[in-house]
Amino acid sequence: MTTGLDPLLVFDRATLRRRRERAARGWADRAFLKREIAERLVERLGDVRRRFGTALDLGCHGDEIARALGPDGPVDWLVRADLGHGFAARAGGPAVVADEELLPFAPASLDLVLSAMDLHWVNDLPGTLVQLRRILRPDGLLLASMLGGATLWQLRQALAAAESEIEGGLSPRVSPFAGLADAAGLLQRAGFALPVADAETIEVEYDDALALMRDLAGMGESNLVMERRRGLMRRTTLLRAAEIYGERFALPSGRVAASFEVIYLHGWAPAESQPKPLRPGSATQRLADALGTAERSAGEKVERG
Repeated sequence: MTTGLDPLLVFDRATLRRRRERAARGWADRAFLKREIAERLVERLGDVRRRFGTALDLGCHGDEIARALGPDGPVDWLVRADLGHGFAARAGGPAVVADEELLPFAPASLDLVLSAMDLHWVNDLPGTLVQLRRILRPDGLLLASMLGGATLWQLRQALAAAESEIEGGLSPRVSPFAGLADAAGLLQRAGFALPVADAETIEVEYDDALALMRDLAGMGESNLVMERRRGLMRRTTLLRAAEIYGERFALPSGRVAASFEVIYLHGWAPAESQPKPLRPGSATQRLADALGTAERSAGEKVERG
């Protein structure tokens, strides 16, 4: 059956904008995960020993990155941007309402782009990364963290089992995100130099699965897949999913665990001053000499002693 949807439009960003507006009103009670991810992101910036003149916080939410940077951080001037007007209006400094898929910044206008817990909702992530590279000055840095594909795997299992058992079918109830294996390649494709991607998992404890789902809704992080079933999940299915979650993923304390995979992206806008790989054949010393071993031609067999 043909859905008629653009295959590139995975996420319903009109709904995302509305949810961001609602989330902004009660954000103080839901900011713990964004705060943790922002602090970890800024810690990584400490490994880069330089100052940045003009920086962008893309997807600023409640100004968590600005607070993590602090008044003595390595940034002279920070601009905030968010898809939601409510978040931009509450920012503690200059801010704009901006769509990550159509950035309103001039080419080569920024020295640093920071983004925490935001890019996982972008439909065309390669295209957005290209835009981010273009708005950076030569030798400017992108440092971003986003939720990865292993996020909420426990909830996916519980919802799939409950829906299959009660409704006889499945709907994508938890949004799909990019995997770590693709992240560094996306940076390279977008033209970033020295691209690096790595991941870590943050485990959060909840009283039960229903408390987790309330938190996701309050953060504006619940399902946005375009092909999801419209309307609310049946109450019986929801309660059964919570029951299955508790059966499979209960902790010794009686609470349940939720996993959030965080993927970190680190890349530089190309510049002549950056280190470059040597041309093939330009080495002045043999690797065998450096390792203190004998050099053998390709295909030569080695006898075991």
